[in-house]
Amino acid sequence: MSSVNRLFASRKPYDIQKSEQLFVRAMRDNCSYHYNHCPAYRDILDRAGFSPDDIRTATDLERLPFLPTLYLKRHRILSMSTRRMPIKVTSSGTGGVKSFVGFNWRCAFNALKMVTSVAKYHKLWSARLTRYVIFGYRPRRDNSLGASKSAWGFTFFAPAASRVYALDYKNGKYQLDLDNIRNKLVKYSKGRLPVRTMGFPAYTYFLLRQMKEEGLSVKLPKGSLICLGGGWKQFYAEKVSKEDFYKLAYEVLGVDDKHVIEFFGAVEHPILYTDCREHHFHVPVYGRVIIRDVDTFEPVPNGQPGLVNLLTPIFDSAPMLSILTDDIGVLHDEPCACGESSPYLEILGRVGVKDIVTCAQGAEEILKDMLK
Repeated sequence: MSSVNRLFASRKPYDIQKSEQLFVRAMRDNCSYHYNHCPAYRDILDRAGFSPDDIRTATDLERLPFLPTLYLKRHRILSMSTRRMPIKVTSSGTGGVKSFVGFNWRCAFNALKMVTSVAKYHKLWSARLTRYVIFGYRPRRDNSLGASKSAWGFTFFAPAASRVYALDYKNGKYQLDLDNIRNKLVKYSKGRLPVRTMGFPAYTYFLLRQMKEEGLSVKLPKGSLICLGGGWKQFYAEKVSKEDFYKLAYEVLGVDDKHVIEFFGAVEHPILYTDCREHHFHVPVYGRVIIRDVDTFEPVPNGQPGLVNLLTPIFDSAPMLSILTDDIGVLHDEPCACGESSPYLEILGRVGVKDIVTCAQGAEEILKDMLK
C-alpha cells in the first residue's frame, strides 16, 4: 500500500503525533509524482531550488513552494488528463474566476475513507430516517460547484426521508426561496423524524433572523442537527459571532450549540475539518496547516494570525500539495477541553484580493515573488 493510501486509511483522524512520519513520507511521494508528471510544477520547484527529496521532516514542508488559490483560479495546472478524472468540481468563484479540481478514482476512494472516519468520530452516521434541509444548491448535472456536491454527499450520513433546497433551479437560473424553507421547518417540527440542515451559514442565519423578527419559533425533533459549511462568501460583512448564532438557533429552532456542527475546507483542499464539541477545527491527520506572515510569507509561531496555508497529499490530478488561501487564521496548540491534542485552526476572517498587496499584482506576480 502506498504512503498516501496508508495515510487516508487512518482510523484515528486526529492522531497527529503518530501520523507525522507517514504524512511527511506521503507528501514527499506525492510531490515526486507531480514533479515527474506536471512540467509546470517541475518548473516551479526547479526555479525555487526545491526538490521532492528535500522533504525529510515536517519542518521541510514550510519550504515547499505553495500555490495561491488566486493562481489556481486563473490557471489550470494538471498532472494527468481530464479524461482520467471521473469527478470534476469547481470553486464558487471569487471575482468571477473559479478553481478547477479533478478526482481520479484513487483520490475519490481516499476522500471517501477520510469522510467515513471523520464522520464516525463525530457521530454523524445514523440509521434513522432524516429530513434534510439544504441551504444551498439543488444538484444538477451541469452544476459542478464543490459546495453543491458536498451538500448532496452530506445527505448520505443518514437515510434521507426527504431533501429540500434553498437554492432551487427555476426559469433557467438558481433562485433563493427561504420562505419555502421556513414553511418546511415549521412542518417538520411537528413530526418525529430528525432534521439536519446543511449549507451556507449566511442563508441559515438570514432565515433564523427572519423567523425571529416574525415572532416564529419551533422546536425541531430530538436528534436534529444544524450543520454549516461553505463560509459566508459575499456576505462576510453580515457575519455574526458563533455565540450569537448558537443563541439564535436555540431561540428559533430549539437546537442547542452541541448540535450545531461547522465544517471548514476548500475545493483546492478537500480535507474535512469538523469542529469538536468546543467548536474548534482540530487539524486531522490527512492535512497540515501553516500560518504565514501576510507580508513576508514566512511561517509565524502558533498563536499568531496570518494567511492560512493548507497542505495535503490527496491529489493525483493536480499539484495542490500546498495552497495559500485568502483566509486569515490562527493555529492554536493549547489543550482543548474536548480532549484532542491535535492543534486547532481558528478562522478570523477573509481578505479580498485588494487587501493583499502582493495579490493585487495578479496571480503570476504572487508566484514570481514567492520563487525569488
